[in-house]
Amino acid sequence: MAATVSGSNPSIEQFSEQWLSEIIEGNPSTVELGHRFARKLIVQWLDLDESTGEVIYCDGAGDGGIDAAYLDTGQDEANEEGPQGHTWYLIQSKYGKAFQGTTTLLQEGQKVIDTLDGKHGRLSSLATGLLEQLTNFRKQSSERDKIVLVFATIAALNEEQARVLNDLRAMGRSRLGTGFDCESFSLAALFQRTIDEPLKFGEQVKVVVKGNLTQSGQGLLVGSISLIDLYTFLKTYRQKTQDLDQLYEKNVRRFLGGRGKVNKGIQDTLNAHPENFGLYNNGITIVVEEYHPQGDSQFELIDPFVVNGCQTTRTIWDVFFRKLDSGGTGTNPTLEDWKQRAAQGVVVTKIAQVGSKGEDLLEKITRYTNSQNAVKEKDFLALTSDFRTWAKEMEDEYNIFLEIQRGAWDSRLALQKQRPDIKQFKVMCNAFDLVKVYGSGWLGEAGTAANKNGPFQPNGTIFKRIVNQEELNIDDRFDIRDLYASYLLKTAADSYSFGRKGNPSRRQTRFLFYFVVIELLRDILVRMGGETSNKAVTRAMVKLYSADGQAWKELMDASIEVIDSYMTPGTDNCVFDEPILKNTYNSDLGNFMKWDQLTKAKDKTPMLIQLLEVTKMSLRKAKPGEQSTRDLVQRALQPTA
Repeated sequence: MAATVSGSNPSIEQFSEQWLSEIIEGNPSTVELGHRFARKLIVQWLDLDESTGEVIYCDGAGDGGIDAAYLDTGQDEANEEGPQGHTWYLIQSKYGKAFQGTTTLLQEGQKVIDTLDGKHGRLSSLATGLLEQLTNFRKQSSERDKIVLVFATIAALNEEQARVLNDLRAMGRSRLGTGFDCESFSLAALFQRTIDEPLKFGEQVKVVVKGNLTQSGQGLLVGSISLIDLYTFLKTYRQKTQDLDQLYEKNVRRFLGGRGKVNKGIQDTLNAHPENFGLYNNGITIVVEEYHPQGDSQFELIDPFVVNGCQTTRTIWDVFFRKLDSGGTGTNPTLEDWKQRAAQGVVVTKIAQVGSKGEDLLEKITRYTNSQNAVKEKDFLALTSDFRTWAKEMEDEYNIFLEIQRGAWDSRLALQKQRPDIKQFKVMCNAFDLVKVYGSGWLGEAGTAANKNGPFQPNGTIFKRIVNQEELNIDDRFDIRDLYASYLLKTAADSYSFGRKGNPSRRQTRFLFYFVVIELLRDILVRMGGETSNKAVTRAMVKLYSADGQAWKELMDASIEVIDSYMTPGTDNCVFDEPILKNTYNSDLGNFMKWDQLTKAKDKTPMLIQLLEVTKMSLRKAKPGEQSTRDLVQRALQPTA
């Protein structure tokens, strides 16, 4: 769990060199360097889509101390974990010499606080617009909503800098309220996450916890920790690592709510009846490399990870942070009464020692402790689940590196430079991106894919539709072939410059393109009299790609023509003539393209449906002496003798 075998991972210097290579490519300006650094780190830290265009950049004169901003609206579906609040991340991008330690933290942090508090100087138009959004956000925010100032750096903060960050946090909360917070995230932290080691100031993360815990069998402590002591443990861990999410690296639910999803029932209990918390909550499980009794009911935990109880501990953190670290020198009788009752509350706790190489034991503990909490088998994406198997199969069958955790590809490239004797991958694909490709193309969820990540994450409704297919024969279930077909389709989209850097017709239509390709291919299969199931479409995609480059290109070009025509004003069947775009979305194209019924409510998108039908008919037409697109594709898909 802590360190890996020497030489099995790249060094931080090698990782940084590889990671930063595309940041410095092309000799960009200082401002552009900051933009690139902030964007890449934000995307990997918050696990965003690479194509997201919703990061706002303000860096420059009159930026109010805000280099970039991103609004996380918590679009994960409401489920048993309750609703998630909205969070504005205000990023200070400190690339290279832009970071001068505590001085930078104090000066830049105070500048942001002044801006939010209305004590700013002249702002640029971008910063003025952003400040208006932030002001409105503060006026209508609930207790679940937050504004988080984030310092993005190359190196992790040292202990002195971490103390300054705590001072800034207290200053901001005293002036702006309890919804303000400060965090830091660094390239060093990303490196540690990627190579599966804890971020640390010393050799290991060592945190003392106080609790009523007793030895119960080999390597197991069982008992309870008071709510106050657990909060102290979380606070100490955060001070040591500057990354509370790291505590959940081994938790299957880290992907579902690692940035603050709040379980409403837990929150209600903590606010109204904290003294009864131990009676109502199932408790938490912490795994450690080692633990050592320290006397006075204290235990030193070496490299702790919460593997069951992410929602519980994060909710405790949120509630106690607001109540106990809000500042103020007066007294509040209501708060004092709550503190007295909270001091009586406990969390039932298990602490299991797994050793430095206890991954197998860790996996079993994580599985079994989550087995009663509505955690499906497929939630174990980051442990061993099918995705680990598929990663190996993607390597063996297609020589492609399947990235399960963002940042792993940069680490792999750095390792390949260090170790020329290992397999040298040249291409990669991100597993989560491929799930969204499949969902938008094969399942027709293009609008949802453009709008949300939650449904495609483990335990999301679309993820379940894709992966949980026990009712199907084993040959018809989602597997490596579907991932590979999704990879082929994504690669095709990349070659056409879909995404934020593409031309106007392609910036918002990546997921619609996936749908169009599959829709046209499925129509060709219908006209062949063949099977049209999702698995049949996958087989057709793979076969078409490998059998006939011309047929593949013709299909992609036809799909591109649909997209470009649909997005061009004045053409027949263009998006700007869609009744619902004008009447419901007030001609807001961005929100229309994120409509969850975009490719499903066919009666409400007559222009798109008619354009697809016209295109399907045109696929049978050919120039004199040439084959039609339909004929080319059908010939490529014919069974071989």
